Parts: sequence; C-alpha cells; structure tokens
Amino acid sequence: MNLPADNIIEARGLTKRFHGFAAVSEVDLDVRRHSIHALIGPNGAGKTTFFNLITKFLAPSEGTIRYNGDDITAESPARVARRGIVRSFQISAIFPRMTVAENVRIALQRPLGTSFRFWQSESTLDRLSERVDELLDAVGLGAWRDQSAAGLPYGRKRALEFATTLALEPELMLLDEPTSGLGSEDVDRIADLIRKVSANRTILMVEHNLSVVARLADTITVLARGKVLAEGAYADVSADPRVIEAYIGGEE
Repeated sequence: MNLPADNIIEARGLTKRFHGFAAVSEVDLDVRRHSIHALIGPNGAGKTTFFNLITKFLAPSEGTIRYNGDDITAESPARVARRGIVRSFQISAIFPRMTVAENVRIALQRPLGTSFRFWQSESTLDRLSERVDELLDAVGLGAWRDQSAAGLPYGRKRALEFATTLALEPELMLLDEPTSGLGSEDVDRIADLIRKVSANRTILMVEHNLSVVARLADTITVLARGKVLAEGAYADVSADPRVIEAYIGGEE
C-alpha cells in the first residue's frame, strides 16, 4: 500500500509502553510532504518518546510507521537515516577542535564513506569545499568559516548543527526543541533558518516556544498524556478549550 502523494509519514496506532505505562498511546499522525509540522504539549505528554519511535531509537509496543509508502516499523535507526530521515541536534555532531568549515566537510564526507580518509585528491577536496561554502552561507556562517567551532556563540553552534545536518541531504528533518536555551535574538535567527531550510523538504519539530510554533507550523498536533488531544492550524488548536486546560493544568 502506498501513501497518498502528499504524505511523507503515516503513523497508525503508535503505542509505547514502559513497564505497563503507556508513554505514547494509539497515536495516529500524518505528516504532509514539504510542510512544517509541530508536535507540542505539556511536559510528560510523550513528545520525545514519539520522536524516538519515528527515528527508531525506540521500538513501538504496537502500531506501524510508514515513510514514503514503505513500512519502516521494524527498521534500524541507521537504515531509517539512510532513507533520508535525520534528527537534528542528535545525528549532527560538532567537533569543537575543528573549524566551522571542517565540521561541515566531515559531514559531507559521511555519505561518501570517506570521513576518516585524510589523504584525498585535491579535486575531491575542492568539490567538497564548494559545497561547504554553500551550506555555511545558507545558515549564515560564511563569515565564521575558519573559526574554531568551540568559540562559536551558542546560537551559532545551533546554526552549525543545521549545516552539518543539511550536508546529509535529509528529506525529512526532525528537530527536537531547536530554540531551547536560546536568547530572543537567537530564537528569531533559528526560526528564520528553519523556514529557510524547509524549502523542498519536510520538517517535524517538537517545540515549547509557542510563538515559534505559531510563526512556522503549517500543522500542529497537540499531545497530552501520550494521546492526540487536538490537531490543526495554530489559530484552531490555541483556542481549543482542551488544549488550554492541558497547558494550564499539565505543567510539571
């Protein structure tokens, strides 16, 4: 069975139990291709567990996950990543003793299988250097190219993580709290960056900052106690009495 052309992810009856406790319970979720889909909810709602199920860091107790029409429920995290599903800020790694450009070049070498081959032909390195510059310009780090990654401000480190993630050519990016710990100026910068990199790809994000969600998300799914509480556009879910009650009464 193939998914409709406008769906990239379809989860049906997704459930994860830990010693009898259902952290995620019978969740159905469709993610439209080339959209930004936000997953929100109070603390303990099951958002991170759901992310771990999609990226296969956890195996579901029940339910199925389909990606581009293929059943990936039993696949390994590595196999899922090769399909083009990349979880930013966990998959991407920053090497603090390397320069900004060297970090991106290492990420570019991963798909080539040459990450640890330090003797490369000049033409190969030149080709990678051109792509490094493109990616750094895309995330606003062109001026930081030759600086040590360790010396980057926190918000710029997040931008570098985006660059290394984009180097893997993801079709679906899963962003786990992309603005967590950022100041207001960096929040705006990262939100703009998310919008920019969403072109021609799909983004599924967990985010607590509701102003960012309102600004970016095409569709919002609200989880509460492991179940889908509401889904739709921000104006609809933010006015839903059940959502208001979950946030007011559900914070821990």
